Amino acid sequence: MTVAARAPSGAGLWPWSVFAALIAAAGLPIYIHAPKFYVDTYGVSLAALGAALAVLRLIDVVQDPFLGWLAEAARKWRGAMVLGAAGLMALSMLGLFAVVPPIAPLLWFALTLAGLFSGFSLLTILFYAQGVEKAGSLGTGGHLRLAGWRETGSLLGVSIAAVAPVVLMPLSERPFTAFAWGFALLALIAALSMKAEWGEGTAAPKPRDRGQAGLAAALTVFRPALSDPLARRLLLIALLNAAPVAVTSTLFLFFVESRLDAAGAEGPLLLLFFLSAAGSAPIWSRLADRLGAKRALIAGMIMAIAAFLWAVTLREGDVIAFSFICAASGAALGADLTLLPAIFARRLSQIGQGGEGAAFGLWSFVSKLSLALAAATLLPALDWAGFVPGAGNSPGPLFTLTLLYAALPCALKLLAISLLAATPIPEA
Repeated sequence: MTVAARAPSGAGLWPWSVFAALIAAAGLPIYIHAPKFYVDTYGVSLAALGAALAVLRLIDVVQDPFLGWLAEAARKWRGAMVLGAAGLMALSMLGLFAVVPPIAPLLWFALTLAGLFSGFSLLTILFYAQGVEKAGSLGTGGHLRLAGWRETGSLLGVSIAAVAPVVLMPLSERPFTAFAWGFALLALIAALSMKAEWGEGTAAPKPRDRGQAGLAAALTVFRPALSDPLARRLLLIALLNAAPVAVTSTLFLFFVESRLDAAGAEGPLLLLFFLSAAGSAPIWSRLADRLGAKRALIAGMIMAIAAFLWAVTLREGDVIAFSFICAASGAALGADLTLLPAIFARRLSQIGQGGEGAAFGLWSFVSKLSLALAAATLLPALDWAGFVPGAGNSPGPLFTLTLLYAALPCALKLLAISLLAATPIPEA
């Protein structure tokens, strides 16, 4: 992508980084920590947690398009919706980690995650939709520059959230409680820092006649994205590309503890992974300027495959080798999170028919569909294979864990690369 001119300064974009950090902190880290926390603390089985996560993500799959419609229909009240969603996330996080379940732990797990995921979904949709408008005000190359600030903040947020409970263990008897209160404070800071960015907004277009009322009127907000062949293809690529991340984030702690026999190394390895992702984000943006976003993204996806092919060969004690894999796969994730949403946002801007909130509702929908499928299959598959968390496992269950964690993402990534390579994406 060739950038002819840039806006004079990006100094005013720091609130986007802070807000992105909030959203990211409630994403992958919850998939990393929550299942293991409820296994270790309350003895909930892997199969039960997998089923609960699958049901919750399927609820998300249904509600995200509705939330996308709501983001368009209630544009004038986006600021209020943001405050409400941020508050819901904070309360749900406190309930998940800082409150002893007043009911059955599995049911409490499901209820608090339902609130957390709903707030997360609405904030993500509103945030990325507003980003399309913001990038348009930044001049040529605005989408990639905003993506650099936004995704760097996102990756820093996910890095801190991923390692915070581990880092807090020597400092607090209840590290997850401290983490939850820290998240609530971040929610307040992020909401206040972005307050001026939502503006007054405009109301969504009204139906031209009564025949468009109801469901038909709601569906019209999805038309700009769904009627464009390239936007539809990008949504499919996002679905395939999110699947490897869903797999690895679900199984990371189990892989380190049982396959590598490296309990206690999870925190440093997670920190290395996410800091590599955060540090790579501006590099991928510059590389996209020079080579084009599509070629830069494919390069990052190939890097991820190479890293996880190496992970297939690891055995007990291979922590140093895995640290290199974490660095490489983290850098590859930086390409995914920086470039693919920027390509999609730029396409929405090129279409120029509005509906950005609804479009990112669909984007969130396909990402979470991957997470739902991962939760529905991976944890029960490990359980059926005889894998026992935190215990000595025979070679059979460990082999299953390795195939699911390292080999499966490679196959999924190859499918995503094939589809992306066959997709013509304008670079300007």
